[in-house]
Amino acid sequence: MLNDAQQFERRGAIVRILREGRVGKQQDLVRLLKKEGHDVNQSSVSRDLRDLGVLKARGRYVLPADEVTRANGDFGTLAQFVRALHRAGPSIAVLRTTIGAAQSVAVAIDKAEWPEVAGTISGDDTIFIATANARAQEELVSRLRTLFRV
Repeated sequence: MLNDAQQFERRGAIVRILREGRVGKQQDLVRLLKKEGHDVNQSSVSRDLRDLGVLKARGRYVLPADEVTRANGDFGTLAQFVRALHRAGPSIAVLRTTIGAAQSVAVAIDKAEWPEVAGTISGDDTIFIATANARAQEELVSRLRTLFRV
């Protein structure tokens, strides 16, 4: 059984490897981690990638913070992962994404610190975005439609 320190080290290695170069397949990441002495398999790497919020874009794995940085504040890169936007009552918006992308998009929304957003909750492909009232929801929906063209 893996202890917390080993998992922390392995995930740190994953982040470093993804920042240093192009990794397009989990098998490549498994090989690189094993080369560094980490005891991994494809299943454990898949779980780590999910928990780290890593996305696959343009044929390679990318860290969510990298996506936000490349988006230059306009969320342009993240738009490819957003599929639909719906209202759920007067103060919740529901944003649907591709499978595995919701956490990364939610983190970007949280980091943007938009005044109309009270908070987000994300799953695998769905984000619930809470607003204080209907007016704030209207502002949020307008912003999201512009950014993500949904």
